[in-house]
Amino acid sequence: MIPNQHNAGAGSHQPAVFRMAVLDTDLDHILPSSVLPPFWAKLVVGLVAIVCFARSYDGDFVFDDSEAIVNNKDLQAETPLGDLWHHDFWGSRLSSNTSHKSYRPLTVLTFRINYYLSGGFHPMGFHVVNILLHSGISVLMVDVFSVLFGGLQYTSKGRRLHLAPRSSLLAALLFAVHPVHTECVAGVVGRADLLCALFFLLSFLGYCKAFRESNKEGAHSSTFWVLLSIFLGAVAMLCKEQGITVLGLNAVFDILVIGKFNVLEIVQKVLHKDKSLENLGMLRNGGLLFRMTLLTSGGAGMLYVRWRIMGTGPPAFTEVDNPASFADSMLVRAINYNYYYSLNAWLLLCPWWLCFDWSMGCIPLIKSVSDWRVIALAALWFCLIGLICQALCSEDSHKRRILTLGLGFLVIPFLPASNLFFRVGFVVAERVLYLPSVGYCVLLTFGFGALSKHTKKKKLIAAVVLGILFINMLRCVVRSGEWRSEEQLFRSALSVCPLNAKVHYNIGKNLADKGNQTAAIRYYREAVRLNPKYVHAMNNLGNILKERNELQEAEELLSLAVQIQPDFAAAWMNLGIVQNSLKRFEAAEQSYRTAIKHRRKYPDCYYNLGRLYADLNRHVDALNAWRNATVLKPEHSLAWNNMIILLDNTGNLAQAEAVGREALELIPNDHSLMFSLANVLGKSQKYKESEALFLKAIKANPNAASYHGNLAVLYHRWGHLDLAKKHYEISLQLDPTASGTKENYGLLRRKLELMQKKDV
Repeated sequence: MIPNQHNAGAGSHQPAVFRMAVLDTDLDHILPSSVLPPFWAKLVVGLVAIVCFARSYDGDFVFDDSEAIVNNKDLQAETPLGDLWHHDFWGSRLSSNTSHKSYRPLTVLTFRINYYLSGGFHPMGFHVVNILLHSGISVLMVDVFSVLFGGLQYTSKGRRLHLAPRSSLLAALLFAVHPVHTECVAGVVGRADLLCALFFLLSFLGYCKAFRESNKEGAHSSTFWVLLSIFLGAVAMLCKEQGITVLGLNAVFDILVIGKFNVLEIVQKVLHKDKSLENLGMLRNGGLLFRMTLLTSGGAGMLYVRWRIMGTGPPAFTEVDNPASFADSMLVRAINYNYYYSLNAWLLLCPWWLCFDWSMGCIPLIKSVSDWRVIALAALWFCLIGLICQALCSEDSHKRRILTLGLGFLVIPFLPASNLFFRVGFVVAERVLYLPSVGYCVLLTFGFGALSKHTKKKKLIAAVVLGILFINMLRCVVRSGEWRSEEQLFRSALSVCPLNAKVHYNIGKNLADKGNQTAAIRYYREAVRLNPKYVHAMNNLGNILKERNELQEAEELLSLAVQIQPDFAAAWMNLGIVQNSLKRFEAAEQSYRTAIKHRRKYPDCYYNLGRLYADLNRHVDALNAWRNATVLKPEHSLAWNNMIILLDNTGNLAQAEAVGREALELIPNDHSLMFSLANVLGKSQKYKESEALFLKAIKANPNAASYHGNLAVLYHRWGHLDLAKKHYEISLQLDPTASGTKENYGLLRRKLELMQKKDV
């Protein structure tokens, strides 16, 4: 038996069943009946989702993964779990003015679990979890689309009927194979969107269960499911901020679908001053008002807690992140925001041109209504207004439900990225389309059903649908391959956004990391040409020029960088290094001090400041600077080594030994520290201990000529001449140009010859 209550979007039970059967019959030529049972439908969708993105399973950590995962101390066991609730997505304290304010502690927690289970930063485990999450979400979409297309009808035992198996399967397949999802699935940081989507959909399905009547406990059951839905919405928000929008979607679903609020009917009654307007069932529905109160209270509570946790104001973005939001004219801002919306819509319709980053000149600003791109705005709003009118005013309740929920899923989750409520830090971002694509799939499936109903060329429509599914699957496979490494990812963006300075910058950085400085310089120069205020490109280019001893141009670039961004600590430090190389010591010291002023915990800058003081023979200041570096970063091997060497060179052997032992306790496997301490112990005539450290260092780094040479000197002093000869010879084989070793080896040979003559 099928009860008549909550027949969402239909006036009576039988018409709703008939209409949904007709819609599914129209799609019968596309989807065979053999895959229609729910289990098989979900199995097919899940496997297809895995196939689409399986190629990314063994990819590297790319792009934002480095900052959010590899450099994020919140993933490591040394960081208390409680810190996750006070840090942003990137591991910075939320109270810091430099924080990105993205609060996603549950996502970071899953990264931490991945790190623990993988035994370190092994990307395969992270990628596999993302692929499985997308597959699970795609399977869940079968149930979600079943509600959107088939409505809510239950058997007497409380089981929901699947009245649109073909429609829901087709829409779920379209969702599973959409290429715009590649960034979320193949990029590990996209897990925030995946987890958010998972709990978003669970929240929606939980809210749907509130309308399943359960005999005597109906009211209590309804309240429980609404509260559970709000809780799941809060969980979604703790995975990514976008999750809170599920409460708005649930409200729209309740009012327009469950409450059967007909806008056309209301408008007509208002125009005719119909007295029956006062007796609208929706306005007198205590259950609806109670649910709306719960949703509103829950949403307000989430926003309040979120604002309190954030501490300071919203994050500060720069003009290059979102140029339209910095335009002086409100008209220019509005035009460009709407153009961005049309680009997002185009990515859903034609996901062929995909890019990891759409900022920094990728999309030039529209500054006049005469710009031909304004046509895209007109096309977008023409389509949206037409769909909204049909969704709100159609007399066909079945069409109203599908279009309303399709538009709801398309628009509501996108609102946080729309710049309407606050400035966002991007122009276009494919990752924010993961949830809105649900609405797109609803509208597209409904469109195919409508076409099938009104045309005789059903085979042609079937071919188009299957072609879209196949092409999208192929595009997913190709795009997943591009996300496997940074080099492929960055180079793939050149054809899409050749004017994007960040694309050229990232290619240059990738080349520099591989040691190809000449090619890296070319891309860095192009990045600076495209964006003359790109301080990070200037800083990296200045670094390479410094290493190539082109100090004058390096100083000019770094000086310009700190002039554009006075609080750019890294550029100040690098400027100090260049000035030190140019023997401009006072200017170098001032640059180092300025860097430390803008970034108080800057161990590398203290290290370089110590080197400057050592060059100036200010030994106490040098030791203090290096000590500061080791306090801030106990594993700073270079600072420890320089302290040992300086104390050794100044004759403070006891102090050098103490520092060396302290350093090795903190970094026990550092062979350079073993070598430095072994030298000190040798001079202190602690030959046995010195020998042990030398041998340990050589075992760790057997091809270091200086290690063998200094061990030979130790044996030479100690009187083990044969061993000294052996290690002198090994050292000279590794480095035949070492003059000191040659001289010592010559002395040893003469000594051995004299000893042989005496023996004779």
